[in-house]
Amino acid sequence: MSARVAFLAACLAALAPAHVFAQETTPETVQLWHAYGDGSAEERALREVVRDFERANPNVRVELLANAFGAYASKLESAIPTGRGPDVFIDAHERLASYLERRIVVPLEGADVDGLEPSHVAALRSGDRLYGLPLSAKCAALYLNDALFDGDVPDLETVLEASYPNDVRPLVFEAENAYYVASFVHAFGGRLLDDEGHYAFVGPEAERAVSFIADAVKRGQVPEETSGELVMRLFGSGRAAAAISGPWLAPDLPSDLSWRVVPLPSLRAAGAPLRPYATIEAAFLAAESDAPDQARALARYLVSPEAAAKRARIGRQVVSTTAAWDDPELANDAFLATFRDASRDAVPMPTHPNMRVVFEPAMRALRRVLRGGAAVPDALEGGARVFDDLTRAMPAPRDPTFALVGLGLALLFVVFTWVRRLRDPNERLALRASIPAYKWLVHAFLAVGLLVVLPLVVGAGTSFFAGRGTDLHYVGLANYADILSARGGELLAPGSFWVVLLVTVLWTVLNLALHVGIGMALALVLHRPNLKLKGLYRVLLILPWAVPSYVTALAWKGLFHRQLGAINAILESLGADPVSWFAQWSTAFAANLATNVWLGFPFMMVVTLGALAGIPKDLYEAADVDGATRWQRFRHVTLPMLRPAIAPAVAMGAVWTFNMFNVVFLVSGGEPEGTTEILVSEAYRWAFTRGSQYGYGAAYAVLIFGILVVTTRLFGRKLTEAPA
Repeated sequence: MSARVAFLAACLAALAPAHVFAQETTPETVQLWHAYGDGSAEERALREVVRDFERANPNVRVELLANAFGAYASKLESAIPTGRGPDVFIDAHERLASYLERRIVVPLEGADVDGLEPSHVAALRSGDRLYGLPLSAKCAALYLNDALFDGDVPDLETVLEASYPNDVRPLVFEAENAYYVASFVHAFGGRLLDDEGHYAFVGPEAERAVSFIADAVKRGQVPEETSGELVMRLFGSGRAAAAISGPWLAPDLPSDLSWRVVPLPSLRAAGAPLRPYATIEAAFLAAESDAPDQARALARYLVSPEAAAKRARIGRQVVSTTAAWDDPELANDAFLATFRDASRDAVPMPTHPNMRVVFEPAMRALRRVLRGGAAVPDALEGGARVFDDLTRAMPAPRDPTFALVGLGLALLFVVFTWVRRLRDPNERLALRASIPAYKWLVHAFLAVGLLVVLPLVVGAGTSFFAGRGTDLHYVGLANYADILSARGGELLAPGSFWVVLLVTVLWTVLNLALHVGIGMALALVLHRPNLKLKGLYRVLLILPWAVPSYVTALAWKGLFHRQLGAINAILESLGADPVSWFAQWSTAFAANLATNVWLGFPFMMVVTLGALAGIPKDLYEAADVDGATRWQRFRHVTLPMLRPAIAPAVAMGAVWTFNMFNVVFLVSGGEPEGTTEILVSEAYRWAFTRGSQYGYGAAYAVLIFGILVVTTRLFGRKLTEAPA
């Protein structure tokens, strides 16, 4: 009997589907972070490759997370050490040294790199260890409009000196961007950063490169104040014969434009070729990974020939896997082949951590020359001084014992005070009576505590630490001492806390005066009962407030452009010379001010309209009977009645304006040389664009908070006083 049962069970097992008896397993999750634009060709290619990997490895599920490029490095440095980061991330090779310093990447032991570009692999080594698998290379090349220039390019001067229609520029590129200017510096034998991480954008070689570019701008061969958007618009519309840009320009060019791309040519003035920076994108393994084996498998698959070919075809990437170029479609792709050749002759960007800091002082120096007409040696030396300030040694660690004892005593004092109060029977009775009311407030208390109070406490605590990224050490009040003492320099030197504070106060006062003045004047006009089309005017005047501030800021920045801005076009039509609005403090500040006034007056107008509607008409009738003039009615009736409504709006507007980051950051960008920065934008730069000095940025934020608390307490009561 038992033999029959065993035989029957064996038959059923053989006939039944395997999944009936197989033990279900949960797929291992691998997180992959990248900074490709959402919906971009590179992002689509990566998704295709990841899907292929999941089909080949059904026990692994890959979660893709796109990050904003500007905050990508900071997010990695803060998330990975806490175990909340990715398992694999794609990033540029020049950040490797910084990531090693923060211990957020691990080596790829035993990785097979035979089929990868040797120079790309070398850029990802530190010592004798490999820390990433190269995916692709990116560098700049020369785009040529076939309708305007169809000959050979023996040197760049040939393009610059050719004959073109009057409305066509010979060459367009971001001449104020140190990334592109580096190509000229390398041609003259210079560098931006040396091997030891010292600032090298000084000296004869750098001066010759910058002078060459400045002369080309003065002759009109290269446009002024050129941004990436302007490069695309001028070259794409046929108003530029050539453009220096990377492969990222091609997707934005119109389909009816006939163009080609060649490696950057020689520079006759230097007697050497232009050599751009090359960036190697790589797959890195993150420390603290929950699935290290699956992460390694994913990284290896990303550089496999089949995955690389797909990234090249779909994502238009110059892939590092040599076998992928055996694909006939890629071998015959002139665009990708050109950028492949260009990347082989390019200079790999240095991996020293200071490379992340070098661009701000270098671009400040370039703008001083190209916009302000400063002498080249002076501007470059000024950039070196800024670099030295940004990379100065952090304050030495201090013993936190005294601070901990002080904090403990403060907590004991609070506890002692509450215990003493609760010993009073009346206090206990009042507390018991209030318990039902407190129950209704528990959720609000928790929400405010977690979302408002806790971040403020953490931010205030961070201000007592110094370091870069998450590598922080306790320094006590050293950050505050550095800020308030202008880091040992002159108290009123450009960029010091006190100068930025003066600019911020001036910014706030002028904005508030114009907001209230314009808003109140418009409200008085719109409140007139006999005004026709009143509803239409109200809708039109409130539109500036309804549009998101960053959209308005970008639009106004375009209006102030040196060559293509509408404001300069109006000035030229009136016979005036165009103004370089961001070349000097007064005009750059005026541009910021005009933008923020446009954003802010509708709020004051709406508040005033609401307050005007609540003023009893009997008061005006009584004033008429007494023979009051229109000005007397406004001064003694309207203004006192508006004050209770306007005062809180002014206080709130002061806080908003004091911290109006969007306008300053997007319109002037702090130019020239950071002189139009306000405190909140300065705090942002120290925390996110100057080597991730979170403690220093947090100290700025605490000072901002303290200034606002003190001023609102001092003037808030006076503003809200009832009229006499």
